[in-house]
Amino acid sequence: MTALFGRRARLRWLHLIIGGALLMPYFLVGMVAVGASGGDDGVFSSITGRFTAFAYALPMAAVTGLFPLVRPLSVAAARALCGITAERLAEGPARTRQARVRAAGWYTLHLALGGVVSGMTLALTPFAVGVMGLPFSAALRDSALLGLPPALDRPWIVALTPLAGLALLCAPALSAAAAGELLARRAPVLLGPTPDDRLAAAERRAAALALRNRLARELHDSVGHALSAVTLQAGAARRVLADDPEFVREALAAIEETTRRTVGELDSMLGLLRQDGESANGPEDGVPALDQGPGQGPGQGPGQGPGLDALDGLLARCGVPVAYEALGEPGAVTGAVSGEAYRIVQEGLSNALRHGAGGAPVELRIAVREEDLEITMENPLSGRPPVLRPGGGRGLRGIAERAALLGGRTEAGPHGGTWRLTARLPLDAAGRAER
Repeated sequence: MTALFGRRARLRWLHLIIGGALLMPYFLVGMVAVGASGGDDGVFSSITGRFTAFAYALPMAAVTGLFPLVRPLSVAAARALCGITAERLAEGPARTRQARVRAAGWYTLHLALGGVVSGMTLALTPFAVGVMGLPFSAALRDSALLGLPPALDRPWIVALTPLAGLALLCAPALSAAAAGELLARRAPVLLGPTPDDRLAAAERRAAALALRNRLARELHDSVGHALSAVTLQAGAARRVLADDPEFVREALAAIEETTRRTVGELDSMLGLLRQDGESANGPEDGVPALDQGPGQGPGQGPGQGPGLDALDGLLARCGVPVAYEALGEPGAVTGAVSGEAYRIVQEGLSNALRHGAGGAPVELRIAVREEDLEITMENPLSGRPPVLRPGGGRGLRGIAERAALLGGRTEAGPHGGTWRLTARLPLDAAGRAER
């Protein structure tokens, strides 16, 4: 009995009744069309005319089902009334031809089954109640409303009519349960995501993942470098606190400047996370924009992220002596290459602060050639094993990802008694990053 009259069965029955109600406008138009074509004044009372009008109504319903907004409405009804889990159904309007055809198929099936079940419910329910009341009402037995033949007016047959009425009441319930189960089985096929929907969802997830990875690299490079520099300066100031107050004041001023600049960069990056996806620059709904202007790489929009033109400031406050050699004009490089090169140098200096020999100078050479920009950094090794930090190891990987994003490559490893980092970035990478 639960399968026929339980909560899920009642909700599916309601879903079918809604389908029958939606079919009525098409059915009435079909009745008018049948009457106009056949000239039969009794079309509304003719069984043949009703079935013909039903056949006319279904193609009209199928055409309506091709509208994109039919799918989200059908999905909402299927989730609420058919017991279909959300992950098995598609989201949003049907944009592709395949999705619209599937949604039209579901809409037509829903209305067809709903019309049949609704008709049975409306016709059989009062008839069954009347049959169940025959033993208790002589007037009902003599009435022509039920249309019973005189041969059935026998005492033993009349005594069995309540059982027949109960059987008639079960017929709509059985039909509704079967139709509801059919709709529930076909819903994931007709209302589920198409290959194009899955591809679009995968692209949205990839865009969101790329943004998170991008922000993780930016936070690691900018904040990690700042903390390394602040730690080094604070440690040096503590050692000479009593002997060299002037140096302590300079170190504290450098710490103040570094933290202020890093807080500004952090606010800028956290602003991307707070975006609600309504920006016109967003590649997908709910995914903040990675590019903020033409000819600029991810995260290098107007007012975002320093480039090689700010390299002198970075070298002045990095906390480690740097021997810098420029071949060409690095400051003239703009766009994505400039921003990524700045971050690569910044991460290389952070690694030298953490793992290099204390106080040893870092050799930095940036060469601008016709087709690419080459960054080479060398610093003496400390002679002690590297410190493994929980969750660490992202620096070199982040450098490699930055270079790969622009079509470049990196190399890093010991070279004699020094650690050498080399990165090559093609100068046409701005167009590649936009693509």
